[in-house]
Amino acid sequence: MTVLDELTDGGRGSRSAAMDRGRSRPVWLLLPALVLLLAFFVYPVLTMAWRSVTDPVPGIGNFTWFFTEPANLRVLARTFTTSLWVTVIALVLSYPYAYAMTAAGPRGRAVLTLLVLVPFWTSLMVRTFAWQVLLQDTGVINKTLRLVGLGPLHLIRTETGVIIGMTQVLMPFLVLPLYAVLSGIDLRLVRAARSLGARPVVAFTRVYLPLSMPGVAAGTLMVFILSLGFYITPALLGSPTDALISQQIFTQVSGLLRWGRGGAMGVVLLIATLVLIGLVALAQRGPARRRSSS
Repeated sequence: MTVLDELTDGGRGSRSAAMDRGRSRPVWLLLPALVLLLAFFVYPVLTMAWRSVTDPVPGIGNFTWFFTEPANLRVLARTFTTSLWVTVIALVLSYPYAYAMTAAGPRGRAVLTLLVLVPFWTSLMVRTFAWQVLLQDTGVINKTLRLVGLGPLHLIRTETGVIIGMTQVLMPFLVLPLYAVLSGIDLRLVRAARSLGARPVVAFTRVYLPLSMPGVAAGTLMVFILSLGFYITPALLGSPTDALISQQIFTQVSGLLRWGRGGAMGVVLLIATLVLIGLVALAQRGPARRRSSS
């Protein structure tokens, strides 16, 4: 073997060693995140699931209680219905707002982005108390409605008030994913459709809207999942007769000290959420396969 061959082999060996070290680094970098995930997410969920089948006695008695009590099923249905309304209203309000962020100039975009980020800098409790003041029978909203002849309306301690408060709190979680997708859409495609004779509505529904669906799916799924477990806003703006499942879990665990029943309700909500995510993933996989095959 010549000196050149030895140098070449040595260079290849050093490069392969460096590549091996480079491939092993991401694993070590993920360890702190994995430890955090296991300690603060996986372990509590497993503890909740364990208590649901062991407290007060081993078995599925807590799940039997949940599914045989009509009140529990009504609370579960009300939770999903409220979350669906919040998601739909947030989407209707967030889509044009995110579109305005993409169409505005640099200064306008900065102002609109700041308005979206400001709620993250304000306490959720403070915002909910503010909605309590606004939604009261003698609050600003009802005074305004009375002036225009539409009120007063009973908004506080109702499901409508809960939906209003939750929509305002969760809108940023829908605006930001929508803006991330809308800002990447090439508007020349819409102009090309217009130049070929498509009306503005047709160009929007056939070109722009399908391209924005990944942002719509990601944002609506996030808002829906977050609203399923909301507690503070429904507790302060709603009434006990219109309680959501998070309030019932709090009552079982903190008020009645029935950890098993609270755990069973949490497991049911978790499974329902995972099923929903799976259905959304399947619904998105079909169009993706059709696009890839074409």
